Amino acid sequence: MVELNVKDKSKNPIGGKIKSALFNNIVPILFIIICSLGFKFSGLPAAYVVNELVARLARNSFVVLALIIPVIAGMGMNFAIVLGAMAGQIAVVAVTHWGIVGVPGLLLIMVLTTPLAIIFGYMTGKLLNKTKGQEMVTSLMLGFFANGLYQLLFLFLIGTIIPMNNPVLVLSGGIGIKNTIDLAGTIKYAMDNMIKWNMFKTMAYGGAFTALCMFAYTGYKTVIEKNKIRLNSKPVITGIIFILISVMGFMSMGKKSPFVIVQVPVGTFVFITALCLFTTFIVKTKLGQQFRTVGQSMHIAEVSGINVNKIRLIAIVISTVLAGWGQIIFLQNLGTLNTYGSHEQVGMFAVASILIGGASVTKASIWHAIIGTLLFHTLFVVSPYAGKNLLGNAMVGEYFRVFVAYGVIGVSLGLHAWKNLVKKKK
Repeated sequence: MVELNVKDKSKNPIGGKIKSALFNNIVPILFIIICSLGFKFSGLPAAYVVNELVARLARNSFVVLALIIPVIAGMGMNFAIVLGAMAGQIAVVAVTHWGIVGVPGLLLIMVLTTPLAIIFGYMTGKLLNKTKGQEMVTSLMLGFFANGLYQLLFLFLIGTIIPMNNPVLVLSGGIGIKNTIDLAGTIKYAMDNMIKWNMFKTMAYGGAFTALCMFAYTGYKTVIEKNKIRLNSKPVITGIIFILISVMGFMSMGKKSPFVIVQVPVGTFVFITALCLFTTFIVKTKLGQQFRTVGQSMHIAEVSGINVNKIRLIAIVISTVLAGWGQIIFLQNLGTLNTYGSHEQVGMFAVASILIGGASVTKASIWHAIIGTLLFHTLFVVSPYAGKNLLGNAMVGEYFRVFVAYGVIGVSLGLHAWKNLVKKKK
């Protein structure tokens, strides 16, 4: 039987590759189909959906990308990024109280968030090192515990132990922070409005810049490798595709196409791109190789002389700091801080997003995060309208969104276990 299988694969290598690709990407394929059907039945115009997706991608991608490094280090999905979100919100409340607005206020919030997130990440990493093999459950429970302390801080300590005389933020009784804080006069759109172009201009410049950088990098590598040209065609092709799409958008400018209507917060996407480059860079460093070694086998890593606990601790600290910055990007785009609720679903939604993109508890990449965020938030946009058109009740779509957020985690973990079982049988 084994010989027959080998022969079959050799006779039809293309079919085997297609089957393997479908098997490995079953989750994103499933959600692409669901999103396509949802868009069809929603009846929404393409320009509206694209505009919403651009805004949501800018708002949520950074937090999702913060999950990648702990996965590489073998710690699974870090639900404790909610602690980083709490650090960001504490800094937002402080800077709002001090009345520092605009870009200076945003930068100060990031500066204040960093040491808080490092402390929270350090304590989280210490705890997760005590519970090896149960990191995801531990980080989930830790998020609930930390939420209790966070509530204690803003409901009781503010106005009693921590003085704050600010009627805009503090409740009328003088103790506790108000449930909702308007950021319109402080940091709302502080990052988004730095640079804002329409989609045509963004794709044209972005594509040209990508292609130019790749050709420059190829020239550099050619000199280093003594005239051996090794051109990585993917970024160049991506740049050319971007330029062609933008030219199509230019040709349809008079038709009110999404390329002209949709405004892209370029400043925010530059920050997200910087995180993507940082993640790519750190994975190729010595520290990144140690992340991979620990993720593959802690025993082999220890035998190789790697301090496993230290490497795991660094991974969680980096993830927590990035999550804090990501929550700041989220809040400046949203323009409102729900003091006691904005952070609660951060971990759940981020994990659901990256799993929808095709990641697993042992493998995650930048593309998994970006594609997953797009698919997850496409469902958020189209499902209420699809539910209303199909069943006459928009709340069905709202319930479906919540169901997806929790259900996709269970389904993805189940599929991951099934894939491992199939591989072991083979």
